[in-house]
Amino acid sequence: MALKTIKNNNYNLNINQMKTTFYSMLFLLTISVSAQKKILDHPDFDIWNTIKNQSISNNGKFIMYSLERGEKDRFLKIKDEKARAIFSYDRVEGGQFTNDSKNALFTITAWKDSITEMQRRKVKKDKMPKDTLAIYTLKSKKFTKIANVKSYKVPQKWTGFVAYLLEDIKKLASKDNTKKTEKADKKEKPKKGKKVSAENGYHLVIRNLATQKEDTIKYVTSYIFAKEGKNLAYVTTGDLDAEKGGVFVLNLENNQTTEVFTANNKSKYYQLTLNDAGNKLAFVVDVDTTKVLVRPNQLYVWNGAAKATEITDQNSTSKGYRISSNGKISFSKDNSKMYFGLATQPIVKDTTLVKDEIVNVEVWAYDSPRLYTVQEMQVNNDRKKSYTAALHLNSNKVVQLATTEYPNATIGNEGNSENVLISNPTPYLLESQWTGMRASDYSIVNSTSGKTTTILTDISGGVRLSPQGKFAYGYNPVDSSWFAYDIAKNTKLDLTKGKVFYNELNDTPNHPRSYGLAGWTKDDEAILIYDRYDIFKFNPTTGQHTKLTNGRATKTVYRYARLDSEERFMDASKKWLLTTFNETTKNSGYYEFNAKRNRGKQLVDGPYRYSNPVKATDNKSVLFTRQSFIDFPNLRVSDLSFKKQIVISDANPQQKDYNWGTIELTHWTSLDGKKLSGLLIKPENFDPNKKYPMLVNFYERSSDGLHNHRAPSPGRSSINYSFYTSRGYVIFNPDIVYKDGYPGESAYNAVIPGVTALIDKGFIKKDKIGAQGHSWGGYQLAYLVTRTDIFAAVESGAPVANMISAYGGIRWWTGLSRQFQYEHTQSRIGGTPWEYPMRYIENSPIFGIDKINTPLLIMHNDADGHVPWYQGIEFFTALRRLGKPSWLLNYNGEPHWPLKMQNRKDFNIRMAQFFDYYLKDTNQPTWMHRGVPAIEKGIKQGYELMKN
Repeated sequence: MALKTIKNNNYNLNINQMKTTFYSMLFLLTISVSAQKKILDHPDFDIWNTIKNQSISNNGKFIMYSLERGEKDRFLKIKDEKARAIFSYDRVEGGQFTNDSKNALFTITAWKDSITEMQRRKVKKDKMPKDTLAIYTLKSKKFTKIANVKSYKVPQKWTGFVAYLLEDIKKLASKDNTKKTEKADKKEKPKKGKKVSAENGYHLVIRNLATQKEDTIKYVTSYIFAKEGKNLAYVTTGDLDAEKGGVFVLNLENNQTTEVFTANNKSKYYQLTLNDAGNKLAFVVDVDTTKVLVRPNQLYVWNGAAKATEITDQNSTSKGYRISSNGKISFSKDNSKMYFGLATQPIVKDTTLVKDEIVNVEVWAYDSPRLYTVQEMQVNNDRKKSYTAALHLNSNKVVQLATTEYPNATIGNEGNSENVLISNPTPYLLESQWTGMRASDYSIVNSTSGKTTTILTDISGGVRLSPQGKFAYGYNPVDSSWFAYDIAKNTKLDLTKGKVFYNELNDTPNHPRSYGLAGWTKDDEAILIYDRYDIFKFNPTTGQHTKLTNGRATKTVYRYARLDSEERFMDASKKWLLTTFNETTKNSGYYEFNAKRNRGKQLVDGPYRYSNPVKATDNKSVLFTRQSFIDFPNLRVSDLSFKKQIVISDANPQQKDYNWGTIELTHWTSLDGKKLSGLLIKPENFDPNKKYPMLVNFYERSSDGLHNHRAPSPGRSSINYSFYTSRGYVIFNPDIVYKDGYPGESAYNAVIPGVTALIDKGFIKKDKIGAQGHSWGGYQLAYLVTRTDIFAAVESGAPVANMISAYGGIRWWTGLSRQFQYEHTQSRIGGTPWEYPMRYIENSPIFGIDKINTPLLIMHNDADGHVPWYQGIEFFTALRRLGKPSWLLNYNGEPHWPLKMQNRKDFNIRMAQFFDYYLKDTNQPTWMHRGVPAIEKGIKQGYELMKN
């Protein structure tokens, strides 16, 4: 027995040794494989694909999408519901299925590189390649290409035809000339047609998708299909004397054309609109061929027979209004009314004045409702402003709805309701300069009688009409409550007052926002409102409510997923699809809710971020994505059970060849005692026994994005996480909670202990920590380096260095004053500089700039419409004055961030070189050593690394 035991022990010892050897070899092999993986570099941005224009056919059998490589060319893919490839094509734009799911249409474009080369050769615009319309028949696999197509349209709710405009008609002309006419036999010269152009029109070809038969209509300037009826309306300028110019309707069932309106071929037409059935048409026309400044627009309506009738309204004319060519035209769903736009008389120039006689002066008045810069930004909209009116089609009665006193109108119940909500923001525009609130007064106007009733005043959160138009409803931030106004009873009911249906995490000196709502049920019986986690069903008349989900207990957020883009109300007789998100784990998924029984079940849940699905119209197939830090959001197809998910796309198979990264949550306590979370991203081959350089990147709160995929790309304002982890960096993204009046200190209290907590873990090089942020993040970093030397290098994008001067600045993209931002929103000071001068000083980096010892890379562009770029100049010139190592990047003509690809690539190269120099001890690039002199701008970039 003893001998046997010894043998067994020896056997076990040998087995254990073999296991140890095997796992050691496996570990070494894993390290070797990992070591062999590629490291992401800047040129790799150009090989990464993103998915664009994804769609699912109405029958759910086919999926179409494009892969865009490096933000250049797009490659079309069509697959069936089992992910089998059906068709593919290079260099495309757009793509759509026909309503019957029989055909796919898309546009073929030229290669981007070939366009670039032609531009390099100074090829004229009219000689550039034209687009080609492609039609692919899914069953027969027939592929048709039609060259020189300017635009195309297919019907929305029916099928069988495509209409397209030809930009070059030489090919068409050659086709027409193959048939000799009687005149040609007599050797008579054919009449020369007009030149196709935007003014004269293009040739419209209507193609029968089943028979491939084509009919051509010449010199068409606009065309539309009816949504449901088989009619097509178009405007033509006519072919010299042979054809009249005007508006026509073509019935595609019997191929009969109706002449709706004719006039001279110089007439201008606007807002061509068919009703859904296609048997009513409206448009605005200007038949005057003179250059009169006040255009004599006329409104015409066609009722399906004879010619269109002009609609005039002497009452509106007497009040100073005229027909607007910019006002949108629409028909009510029941076809009882048509809505159109009226405009005030325009302000016209004195054309007799010469340039030297014109006074160009801006007069800024202190009590003007809108700041002059806002007026200037909106001047084109002001010129085109129209006021909604209703035409009753049975009586031709016109009722003006919106006016200069109440300029905005919302039409209820798809135009069928007599209740129209009108609003007036003017009384509150002046104070919005510093409050940031968009308040309005609201009234109801009866679309038949024109009677107006004021219902609400000084409401900031926006007011809408319920689907049937019975209630006006909204969220009022001032009292943090949802309300419903019963229009018939003229009563307002506060639905959530005293209850927490507002942002529980609000940390700005402002009224908290709502969590939104899911929608209404049928006949306006109930409104479904979100709190932080759950969905509540409220009776808008009594205020009685029921909680439908139970997410608070598990910190799970439930939200309604709208599967029908045309859905007007939530059908309580059907099952609803909800999305879920857990605040603790950051996992998401889908949930089926039985509205009849008020209960549901989780369909799928996991460490991913799921998208809102897109459902096929005619069956239960849904198209959606699932992503994580590692998993690209490839397209998936399933039914509404989500039990069997088929992955349709494989956009970036090359990712497996690269050293990527992993992501996790990390937790710590702020200096003021708050429990905080953040994201910690590590290289794929992370070794806890090694020490790594670290980059800190943050904005406000980002930890909910744990499962977001971050594909390599030349970002416009932030570090690319996968790029830097692949190159051996650890990345830390901390959440920040703010205290009113002390945004800089709040960032310090959150970020610094988070950094030190990671240093304590032992895998961070404490003297090789960098940080990067843009805009609000750029400001916070500019502040932090005045308080700490923990960072070895910082990139600060578009930072505010001086809150006092920034407070009085303008957001040039909108013309708005920046005052509200400091008093009430993101900057969080909570008052004016004369109320809290020390807060502005203490939170402004410029006043502590002498304490900065951290090398800084600043990026601030001279066309920044968010943060005035003189903030970057103030920051840089002060650093330069003190001899602090700093560099300023200004991408000429770029806004808040560089948008042009070449500039984004340049920014990413310089930022990587900057961090590598300070955090990885690589050689210094030439541009950091000597700058890029103005004489070398655009010629030499200075990327070359200096020699030791």
